[in-house]
Amino acid sequence: MKNVFFEDEEITDNDLYFICYMIERVARKLHQRNKYVVNNVEPMEWRRLISLANVLHCENPLKVEQEWIDENELKTGTFDITDVDKELVDEIPWETQMGKVYTRLILNTLGENEDYIGGMIRVYNDDICETIDNYNASAYYEPSYVIARAYNEGGF
Repeated sequence: MKNVFFEDEEITDNDLYFICYMIERVARKLHQRNKYVVNNVEPMEWRRLISLANVLHCENPLKVEQEWIDENELKTGTFDITDVDKELVDEIPWETQMGKVYTRLILNTLGENEDYIGGMIRVYNDDICETIDNYNASAYYEPSYVIARAYNEGGF
């Protein structure tokens, strides 16, 4: 995938990771599912954001998340991903950890003619995300090839 601002520059896996990490941050702040964030930002805006990822990662993440919320008019919801059974969950995964989980899933299932943004929209809109984001279970903790296989087979 090419950078929309610099046609000689390729978008990297790290740029995709930054986007997935920020989706997780914004979704948690707004008490929404990741799918909400992904679907309420236009695909062209995602292409702009991923093209700026190598610069945005140097910014304060709190500033970047607030800009995403304001610029895309994202609203607060009622879903709290951190509301888990304390007897089952010792530690909730960090946004960085979940960003890596989703980055690997996108990369492991990317179609031959699909770019990162197409893969991202496809993955975050799949029902498997509800399983991955259920921290009372351990799907998010599985090796990336197991998660990719579950995705390809329609579930765990």
